[in-house]
Amino acid sequence: MEGGWIWGWHAVRAALANPVRTELQRLVATKERGAELQRQFGREWLARLEEADNGRLAQLLPPGAAHGGVALLAPPLEPVDLDALAAPAQGVLLMLDHVTDPQNVGAIFRSAAAFGARGLVLQERHAPPLTGALAKAAAGAVDMLPHARAVNLSRALEQLADAGWRAVGLAGEAGETLGAVLDGKPTVLVLGSEGEGLRRLVAEHCDALARIAMPGGFESLNVSAAAAVALYEATRPGR
Repeated sequence: MEGGWIWGWHAVRAALANPVRTELQRLVATKERGAELQRQFGREWLARLEEADNGRLAQLLPPGAAHGGVALLAPPLEPVDLDALAAPAQGVLLMLDHVTDPQNVGAIFRSAAAFGARGLVLQERHAPPLTGALAKAAAGAVDMLPHARAVNLSRALEQLADAGWRAVGLAGEAGETLGAVLDGKPTVLVLGSEGEGLRRLVAEHCDALARIAMPGGFESLNVSAAAAVALYEATRPGR
């Protein structure tokens, strides 16, 4: 299976530590980073580590990639089955509807890991690969959190509802705030794209719509910032 590059110290270390990744295609690092990896990981394939200077690494990666002296070429992570991700029904899941910017999706993975979310539900299409700039922005979280993919998010929400989950969609025009809508039940936080927000059918399959209270008067937040605020609200003690 054709792979994609992952770069950045935290992202590569998390990938190497992930037991699911059994077929790594290339590992390239500077002499210093390679020595650190050899100290931390005792796997046999580390003997095949390729040493390269920063200039050679930059040639392997997209322009401007902040590689931090290490890059990994690996097959894409396989999603888990939605039923497996949903059971048991407890905690918080995130679902992304047409969120396509790799930096935003990576930042959402990072926030989800930080706040102890169960995982993410992504679209089969209209979702970027979990490599490159996305993996760098996630700082290793793509290898820490499971994700499922769904062809149809509305049907996925029906499936999650049958498994005991309550869906709350974030919408700036909603009448109620997120704090008022959350009730402590297993919750799927559904976020839409920055431009269009939640699509109509996806919003209609949510049990409730809510907005983030912003007393400062700002109209909206970047989707990754909104995800972080929503995760904090949904996972804070006593919720």
